[in-house]
Amino acid sequence: MSSGEMIIVYKVILATLAIIIIILVILLFICCKKKPIKAEETPPTKQVPCSYSLMDIHEATDGFNYRRIIGQGRIGSVYIGILPNGDQQVAIKRIHPRLVLSNAGFGFSSMMKWLSLADHPNVVPILGFSEAPGERIVVMEFGGMLSLDFYLHQNDRDGGGGVSLLDWNCRLRVAAGTARGIEYLHEVMVPHIVHGSIKPSNILIDVKFCARVCDYGLYFFLTSYDKRQLGLMGYVDDEYWIGNEKRGCCKESDVYGLGVVLLELLSGRKCDQESLLVKWALPLIKEMKFGEFLDNRLMLPSDVRPLVRLAKVALACVGNSRKSRPSIVQVAAILNNLEVGLL
Repeated sequence: MSSGEMIIVYKVILATLAIIIIILVILLFICCKKKPIKAEETPPTKQVPCSYSLMDIHEATDGFNYRRIIGQGRIGSVYIGILPNGDQQVAIKRIHPRLVLSNAGFGFSSMMKWLSLADHPNVVPILGFSEAPGERIVVMEFGGMLSLDFYLHQNDRDGGGGVSLLDWNCRLRVAAGTARGIEYLHEVMVPHIVHGSIKPSNILIDVKFCARVCDYGLYFFLTSYDKRQLGLMGYVDDEYWIGNEKRGCCKESDVYGLGVVLLELLSGRKCDQESLLVKWALPLIKEMKFGEFLDNRLMLPSDVRPLVRLAKVALACVGNSRKSRPSIVQVAAILNNLEVGLL
């Protein structure tokens, strides 16, 4: 081989090595650019709820002063207060002593720590709790929220009180937000949370008219008698009561309750324990008599198709057995699409 040929071979070898080095550098660069193993994508763990002393709660509510009560129900009374060393108003739910005594052996603090893990824009967060002899207290975010029950029913009955009636667009957003909150409790929380009492008084509306589900999971306080007196009748399906309540609360009963809420949003009528709202509404929806069904306090929108679709979703939620009822995932998907259509 001549010296010229050797030079050519040498240059070819150098060029080949250079190409290999360049390829290796490129591959190394690509590998370095890859994200680390999802460490940054792991959602932050919610802070453990505060355990307050009864003295803290007593101070925050001025000794459970009745003037601080902002809501009362079968489970307990809700006070507005500011906790020591805090500047944020909170809602303080004091469980009725009778229910505390009937659940004396129940792991209240463990339950509160689990429920407080719920963290979603359409769920009212639990900030803390207090446990003492004869006392069980839940501390929740407040933020000046009013219940859907107030907007739909008490607001109209009390002459408005300076609060405007929810228009159709707001009602569609409330429906979608409520469904998302329930979907989060049912499908994202582990173990899942069954609300147990889906009704307008347990759906709060914040200052941005965003629906937020509250009082989730607290149905465990109630005995058979208490559940009937709580106002659950009308908001749970007939199967709830079969076999001495062996079937009781479940995801399907929550979906039924959401269906009743949708009927109230559409009609403006309040549900009653005899389920007369459901019996009145279903034939009107099936026969497409929306002029008789929709809330006559509001003008009909130019396009009623979203309301018709919402009514059909309500029909599927309350008009079917548990086996045939849509899941909250299916309901939320439809309502989210209706909300997107408003934009």
